Amino acid sequence: MTADDSGAGPRDVDTEDEAVHDAPGGDPAAAGGEAVRDAPAGDPEEAGDEAVRDGPAGGDPEEAADPGVDEGDDSIAIRLEQLILGSDRRYTPFQAARSAGVSMDLAARFWRAMGFADIGQVKALTEADVLALRRLAGLVEAGLLSEAMAVQVARSTGQTTARLADWQIDSFLEGLTEPQDSGLTRTEITYPLVELLLPELEEFLVYVWRRQLAAATGRVVQAQDDAEMVDRRLAVGFADLVGFTRLTRRLEEEELGELVEAFETTAADLVAAHGGRLIKTLGDEVLFSADDAGIAAEIGLRLIETLAHDETMPELRVGIAFGTVATRMGDVFGTTVNLASRLTSIAPKDTVLVDEAFAEELGRTGDAPVSEADAAAAQKAAEEGIGAEPPPYRFALQPMWQRPVRGLGVVEPWLLTRRD
Repeated sequence: MTADDSGAGPRDVDTEDEAVHDAPGGDPAAAGGEAVRDAPAGDPEEAGDEAVRDGPAGGDPEEAADPGVDEGDDSIAIRLEQLILGSDRRYTPFQAARSAGVSMDLAARFWRAMGFADIGQVKALTEADVLALRRLAGLVEAGLLSEAMAVQVARSTGQTTARLADWQIDSFLEGLTEPQDSGLTRTEITYPLVELLLPELEEFLVYVWRRQLAAATGRVVQAQDDAEMVDRRLAVGFADLVGFTRLTRRLEEEELGELVEAFETTAADLVAAHGGRLIKTLGDEVLFSADDAGIAAEIGLRLIETLAHDETMPELRVGIAFGTVATRMGDVFGTTVNLASRLTSIAPKDTVLVDEAFAEELGRTGDAPVSEADAAAAQKAAEEGIGAEPPPYRFALQPMWQRPVRGLGVVEPWLLTRRD
């Protein structure tokens, strides 16, 4: 069998150290019909009647199936995989790396970064896998990305899409594939359903990604300098359901799941509607950020007010801090984030606590008075006609008790409310 038959590059020809791992050595075709488990793709007959154990190199998968493999669910799973991936299993990881022109070590790093388990030298990869390797390696070779950055791109994309795929299967497809009156099983319904949905979901995913990319790029180019692009000053807030641990013991799993979904949906909608960004959800807690302290204050209070009118929801507490934040792979890190988390943990029920830097930022932007006493004096003077009308403040701030916070020293929280 030639290198072209296997899908590998010319470098794979007649080299001992690059032979197929599970073959006894030498020419795989000369090793006998039962010797080659991971033989390169090509005409299965060249490697013997029983050579291809891990699926065909192309064509109809049922024609080259292992006679010892059960039909039914396994067959449908393979057909679904081929439908979704758009091509058949053809390569072992070794062959895919060679065909893409990258080292096996780098290919394995990309594969793991995307969130996939090591598969040994099973023939499970497709032309799409080879193309993905070529693209990532090409970005490195062109100097557009470092090797470390390319791995990070693979990891961030894998983590994000893994969660999306799980959600779509668990929450979307599962509900649509309930057994129907037609007598078809869920398994039998899944294939035509995926066939219809796949192109639409793919187009929608690309659209949303481009929209998010445009928004993120806009935020970056509006940064005042390069340092601000890396270490940015943001408002970061946590919203946490009170008594969630007790709820987990009292509610059935389905009820708990519905409550969490309702909370996450409400929080995500409110954050987005008012110009913030939802960083992540943690079941009973959400993390959000905003470029502007006034936007973060509005989000925090809206969350409290909205959930307070929902009798099915427990109380909520919110903590917000303002300061320098490091961003990485869509997440936020640093002292500001830790402080927001601590403020959330000490906030009374249905209240929003903020740190001193956040209070000062609201005062600087005119969203809240620097001093309530000064604001009252200014209002009185305006009413008596001896002073200018004070700004229409949106929020009020009340200093709370000072307290030591583990790892952050003594903190003075401020209670955030709407101004009457």
